[in-house]
Amino acid sequence: MSMTVEENLHLGAIIRQDKSGVASDIERMYAYFPVLKVRHTQQAGTLSGGEQQMLAVARALMLRPRLMLLDEPSFGLAPMIVRELFKILGKINREDKVTILVAEQNAQLALELADQAYVIETGRIVMSGRAADIASNDDVRRSYLGY
Repeated sequence: MSMTVEENLHLGAIIRQDKSGVASDIERMYAYFPVLKVRHTQQAGTLSGGEQQMLAVARALMLRPRLMLLDEPSFGLAPMIVRELFKILGKINREDKVTILVAEQNAQLALELADQAYVIETGRIVMSGRAADIASNDDVRRSYLGY
């Protein structure tokens, strides 16, 4: 059975007891991701890759987490969708006070979002610190950012 967008959001809140809070959080997810509101009755499996990624983030947020772990959230997405997703993640971090740990190949975009950053090579942390400091490091810029 394929679930709709809205059913997926309810699933994310399945253990919550506060029905009115769930309803307001669904509206909050629709404010973050307006395309999900437009598609709320559509089967989730028929969404584009970017829309599915947005739904996955929204569904996870329905639990009201304090920490989210995201593995390659930009993978396979169009650059415009990636920018929008990262902008929303930044807003969620600031406004909802959700700590977000992102493992991401798009180093430049990840460094723009992050407060702290770790550069990992073959499983070893080779650099860590404030994201702005790492982004301005000449070695990092040449090796990972391409300029």
